[in-house]
Amino acid sequence: MRVLGIDPGLTRCGIGIVDSTGPQKLEMVGVGVIKTDPDAPLELRLFELEKEIQVWIKKFKPDVIAVERVFSHLNVKTAMATGQAAGVALLLAAKAGIPVVMHTPSEVKAAVTGSGRADKKQVANMVKRLLKLREIPKPVDSTDALALAICHHWRGVGNARLATAKKKAIKKR
Repeated sequence: MRVLGIDPGLTRCGIGIVDSTGPQKLEMVGVGVIKTDPDAPLELRLFELEKEIQVWIKKFKPDVIAVERVFSHLNVKTAMATGQAAGVALLLAAKAGIPVVMHTPSEVKAAVTGSGRADKKQVANMVKRLLKLREIPKPVDSTDALALAICHHWRGVGNARLATAKKKAIKKR
């Protein structure tokens, strides 16, 4: 299974692809950050996100997209920007007939480190170790995207439901 993890953000959107190569064996296929100009109008920033995420979907053909669930405990401006970026990813997944799963930050931390209260450094170190990387991907948004993909691989949240949803979405096209 190939999972595209997306850590939504309007200025920096982390993106990472992780394949399962066997039981408990994961491999990073790609990682990056989509950046938009903070001085550009909102609609152009969302358009840039759409173009870049679309490239990743077409290039890597994920089986599922894992997106970080937006929380309202952030300040309103940050929550809105994050929600708008997540919405772009959700829309593109729907258009491509790819199932989407949303994971909370604490769920991702628990899956990757064993603790839902792990800090960013602990998550980054575990991502490096689990994917057998030479160094931690930078910036942290890219590491978070890989952690989302790892979380989905290990949690296997609703795999049967996702397969059914994907088939239904494709039939509707």
